[in-house]
Amino acid sequence: MGLQYLFVINKAGSLIFDRRLSENAPQLSPNDCLHLASTFHGMQLLVQQLSPEPSDHGFGIVTLETESYVLQAYRPETGVQFFVTADLKTENLAAFLRDVYVIYADYVMKNPFYELDMPIKVDRWEAHLKRLVDKYNNRVNV
Repeated sequence: MGLQYLFVINKAGSLIFDRRLSENAPQLSPNDCLHLASTFHGMQLLVQQLSPEPSDHGFGIVTLETESYVLQAYRPETGVQFFVTADLKTENLAAFLRDVYVIYADYVMKNPFYELDMPIKVDRWEAHLKRLVDKYNNRVNV
């Protein structure tokens, strides 16, 4: 199955982008996505309070694993948080999130019409994200 969902949360904790990455991923309503993102952001804040010193992997939650899926997070110095859910056998999630951040920086942040901290509605970002997801999902299915 591979990658399931991608979420992007701004510095204030608002969900600015969510995307179902696989037809096999469970169908979440927009409200479910908001709940998941706000819960994750709240947990990140709690973990940062408990451990204010950054580890080798940064602040807060990096990986959360359950019996059925894994959640991988990435928070660059900009403060925007990216997290992806995937099945347990999916590898290279940290690399995937770093690649997502690169295309975010290239196609969202450099877009003169994008307003900071607002929902992401940038066609070129979505096109490059789709290619990136296809690339990583093909690695998993090989």
